[in-house]
Amino acid sequence: MYITYLIIGITIIVSLMAFERPELKGKLLFNPYDIVHHKKWYRLFTHGFIHADFMHLFFNMYVLFMFGVQGTNDANNYGFLSVEPKLIADFGMKGYFYYLLLFVGGLAFSSLYSLFKHQDNPNYNALGASGAVSAIVFAFIIMNPAAELGIIFIPGIYLPAYIFGPLLLLAEYYLGKKGKTNIAHDAHISGAIFGLIFIALVNYQYYVEFFKHIF
Repeated sequence: MYITYLIIGITIIVSLMAFERPELKGKLLFNPYDIVHHKKWYRLFTHGFIHADFMHLFFNMYVLFMFGVQGTNDANNYGFLSVEPKLIADFGMKGYFYYLLLFVGGLAFSSLYSLFKHQDNPNYNALGASGAVSAIVFAFIIMNPAAELGIIFIPGIYLPAYIFGPLLLLAEYYLGKKGKTNIAHDAHISGAIFGLIFIALVNYQYYVEFFKHIF
């Protein structure tokens, strides 16, 4: 069984429950003030299993499915075109542990910047799995640099993963600096950094193959 399906299933169930029960949502939100001053460290992780609305939930789970299990088309047949099956193919049962650690670690790491920035602001809250999803996406990019990636809102345009990744990071940085959205672009960037570091620690040969391919 793909562990991605389990994560998606749990996230959907908890998010739907939180839609109906605001008190539950309030207890699971990422709130730096509560984490630091009241030692509620579980909020570093629980916020990834609740979402603002159905669209927020759908988009995060769709991206997680596409990069975690489904993968994308690639004319060059470059490896297993998803993160979870490739980790399992390369590491066996240990691959399940690595994948889970990638997701959970991405949740926590992607929140660290906001944790320190807003630790004295009791009114700051955040939610959603996008930091962990970003870690999955950038792990995918390192493991499958030749995969053709596109944007759901711009059909018909595809770029190699090794080009798509840097452009995505630049867009996140620009939008974060612009500061006119409610999207946590800093969490996306931090999650991406975690995914890149994690893959290097798991097996640096992924980077050897990555650079061999692009050069």
